[in-house]
Amino acid sequence: MPNWFALRVRPKHEKTVATNLSKLGFDDYVPLKKVRRRWSDRIKELDEPLFPGYIFCSFTYSDRLRVLNLTGVESIVGGVNDSEIEAVRALVASGKPLSHLPFLRIGQSVLIENGPLAGIRGVVLREESAWRVVVSVEALDRSIAVEVDREVLEIWPLTSLEIAR
Repeated sequence: MPNWFALRVRPKHEKTVATNLSKLGFDDYVPLKKVRRRWSDRIKELDEPLFPGYIFCSFTYSDRLRVLNLTGVESIVGGVNDSEIEAVRALVASGKPLSHLPFLRIGQSVLIENGPLAGIRGVVLREESAWRVVVSVEALDRSIAVEVDREVLEIWPLTSLEIAR
Protein backbone atom coordinates (compact mmCIF):
# COMPACT_ATOMS: atom_id res chain seq x y z
CA MET A 1 0.00 0.00 0.00
CA PRO A 2 1.45 3.41 -0.93
CA ASN A 3 2.45 5.84 1.81
CA TRP A 4 3.19 9.56 1.63
CA PHE A 5 6.80 10.64 1.84
CA ALA A 6 8.51 14.01 1.85
CA LEU A 7 11.19 14.30 -0.83
CA ARG A 8 14.09 16.76 -0.82
CA VAL A 9 14.53 18.09 -4.36
CA ARG A 10 17.02 20.39 -6.08
CA PRO A 11 16.31 24.09 -5.51
CA LYS A 12 13.65 25.52 -7.87
CA HIS A 13 12.84 22.02 -9.25
CA GLU A 14 9.71 21.26 -7.23
CA LYS A 15 7.23 21.56 -10.11
CA THR A 16 9.49 19.76 -12.61
CA VAL A 17 10.05 16.79 -10.30
CA ALA A 18 6.31 16.63 -9.55
CA THR A 19 5.52 16.56 -13.27
CA ASN A 20 8.02 13.75 -13.84
CA LEU A 21 6.63 11.76 -10.89
CA SER A 22 3.13 12.11 -12.35
CA LYS A 23 4.38 10.83 -15.71
CA LEU A 24 5.66 7.72 -13.93
CA GLY A 25 2.23 7.19 -12.33
CA PHE A 26 3.00 8.42 -8.80
CA ASP A 27 0.66 10.58 -6.76
CA ASP A 28 2.51 13.81 -5.95
CA TYR A 29 1.66 17.03 -4.15
CA VAL A 30 3.41 20.38 -4.24
CA PRO A 31 1.55 22.83 -1.99
CA LEU A 32 1.69 26.30 -3.54
CA LYS A 33 1.08 29.75 -2.13
CA LYS A 34 0.37 33.00 -3.96
CA VAL A 35 3.07 35.67 -3.74
CA ARG A 36 3.35 39.10 -5.30
CA ARG A 37 6.59 39.95 -7.11
CA ARG A 38 7.53 43.41 -8.24
CA TRP A 39 9.37 44.03 -11.47
CA SER A 40 10.45 47.47 -12.64
CA ASP A 41 7.35 47.84 -14.83
CA ARG A 42 4.69 45.74 -13.08
CA ILE A 43 3.58 43.63 -10.11
CA LYS A 44 2.74 40.01 -10.79
CA GLU A 45 1.12 37.31 -8.66
CA LEU A 46 2.94 33.97 -8.80
CA ASP A 47 2.55 30.50 -7.30
CA GLU A 48 5.56 29.45 -5.22
CA PRO A 49 6.10 26.24 -3.23
CA LEU A 50 4.93 26.51 0.36
CA PHE A 51 7.91 24.34 1.38
CA PRO A 52 10.78 25.32 -0.95
CA GLY A 53 13.00 22.35 -1.79
CA TYR A 54 10.41 19.74 -0.77
CA ILE A 55 7.53 17.89 -2.39
CA PHE A 56 5.28 15.06 -1.26
CA CYS A 57 4.86 11.77 -3.08
CA SER A 58 2.88 8.62 -2.41
CA PHE A 59 4.66 5.37 -3.26
CA THR A 60 5.37 1.91 -1.94
CA TYR A 61 8.61 0.77 -0.35
CA SER A 62 9.47 -1.22 -3.48
CA ASP A 63 9.21 1.96 -5.63
CA ARG A 64 11.70 4.00 -3.59
CA LEU A 65 14.62 3.44 -6.00
CA ARG A 66 12.54 4.56 -9.00
CA VAL A 67 11.75 7.75 -7.09
CA LEU A 68 15.34 8.32 -5.90
CA ASN A 69 16.74 7.83 -9.42
CA LEU A 70 14.51 10.56 -10.84
CA THR A 71 16.45 13.66 -11.92
CA GLY A 72 16.10 16.39 -9.31
CA VAL A 73 15.29 14.13 -6.34
CA GLU A 74 18.01 14.40 -3.70
CA SER A 75 16.64 12.23 -0.91
CA ILE A 76 13.62 10.78 0.82
CA VAL A 77 13.25 12.80 4.02
CA GLY A 78 10.71 10.59 5.75
CA GLY A 79 7.15 9.41 5.99
CA VAL A 80 4.26 11.85 6.29
CA ASN A 81 0.88 11.01 7.82
CA ASP A 82 -2.17 11.16 5.56
CA SER A 83 -3.75 13.54 8.08
CA GLU A 84 -0.84 15.99 7.68
CA ILE A 85 -1.19 15.93 3.88
CA GLU A 86 -4.95 16.49 4.14
CA ALA A 87 -4.48 19.34 6.63
CA VAL A 88 -1.97 21.08 4.32
CA ARG A 89 -4.33 20.59 1.35
CA ALA A 90 -7.23 22.10 3.31
CA LEU A 91 -5.19 25.09 4.46
CA VAL A 92 -3.96 25.80 0.92
CA ALA A 93 -7.46 25.36 -0.54
CA SER A 94 -8.98 27.73 2.04
CA GLY A 95 -7.58 30.73 0.16
CA LYS A 96 -6.63 32.33 3.46
CA PRO A 97 -3.21 33.96 3.78
CA LEU A 98 -0.63 31.42 4.93
CA SER A 99 2.54 32.26 6.78
CA HIS A 100 5.63 30.09 7.01
CA LEU A 101 6.89 29.44 10.53
CA PRO A 102 9.74 27.51 12.09
CA PHE A 103 8.72 24.04 13.26
CA LEU A 104 6.87 24.20 16.58
CA ARG A 105 6.43 21.53 19.24
CA ILE A 106 5.04 23.65 22.05
CA GLY A 107 1.56 25.09 22.53
CA GLN A 108 -1.99 23.92 23.01
CA SER A 109 -3.48 21.38 20.62
CA VAL A 110 -6.74 22.54 19.06
CA LEU A 111 -9.41 21.29 16.71
CA ILE A 112 -11.15 23.68 14.32
CA GLU A 113 -14.85 23.00 14.92
CA ASN A 114 -16.59 24.68 11.99
CA GLY A 115 -16.12 26.62 8.78
CA PRO A 116 -14.06 25.61 5.75
CA LEU A 117 -11.22 24.28 7.93
CA ALA A 118 -13.44 22.17 10.23
CA GLY A 119 -11.79 18.99 11.46
CA ILE A 120 -8.20 20.21 11.22
CA ARG A 121 -6.10 19.76 14.34
CA GLY A 122 -3.13 21.97 15.06
CA VAL A 123 -1.39 24.09 17.67
CA VAL A 124 -2.77 27.48 18.59
CA LEU A 125 -0.68 30.64 18.84
CA ARG A 126 -1.73 34.09 19.93
CA GLU A 127 -0.22 37.02 18.02
CA GLU A 128 -1.40 40.47 19.14
CA SER A 129 -5.09 40.50 18.18
CA ALA A 130 -5.04 37.40 15.96
CA TRP A 131 -5.38 33.69 16.68
CA ARG A 132 -3.39 31.34 14.45
CA VAL A 133 -3.55 27.57 14.09
CA VAL A 134 -0.25 25.97 13.21
CA VAL A 135 -0.17 22.67 11.30
CA SER A 136 3.19 20.91 11.32
CA VAL A 137 4.70 18.42 8.90
CA GLU A 138 7.13 16.60 11.16
CA ALA A 139 9.14 14.91 8.39
CA LEU A 140 10.14 18.35 7.07
CA ASP A 141 10.49 20.07 10.45
CA ARG A 142 8.27 22.79 8.99
CA SER A 143 4.99 24.39 9.95
CA ILE A 144 2.40 26.62 8.33
CA ALA A 145 -0.11 28.87 10.06
CA VAL A 146 -3.55 30.21 9.22
CA GLU A 147 -5.47 32.96 11.01
CA VAL A 148 -8.79 31.82 12.49
CA ASP A 149 -11.56 33.23 14.67
CA ARG A 150 -11.36 32.15 18.32
CA GLU A 151 -14.97 30.92 18.19
CA VAL A 152 -14.12 28.04 15.84
CA LEU A 153 -11.45 26.53 18.11
CA GLU A 154 -12.04 23.69 20.55
CA ILE A 155 -9.29 22.59 22.94
CA TRP A 156 -8.10 19.13 21.90
CA PRO A 157 -7.03 16.56 24.54
CA LEU A 158 -3.35 16.73 25.37
CA THR A 159 -1.08 13.98 24.15
CA SER A 160 1.28 12.22 26.55
CA LEU A 161 4.18 14.12 24.94
CA GLU A 162 2.53 17.50 25.69
CA ILE A 163 1.72 16.43 29.27
CA ALA A 164 5.38 15.46 29.85
CA ARG A 165 6.50 19.00 29.09
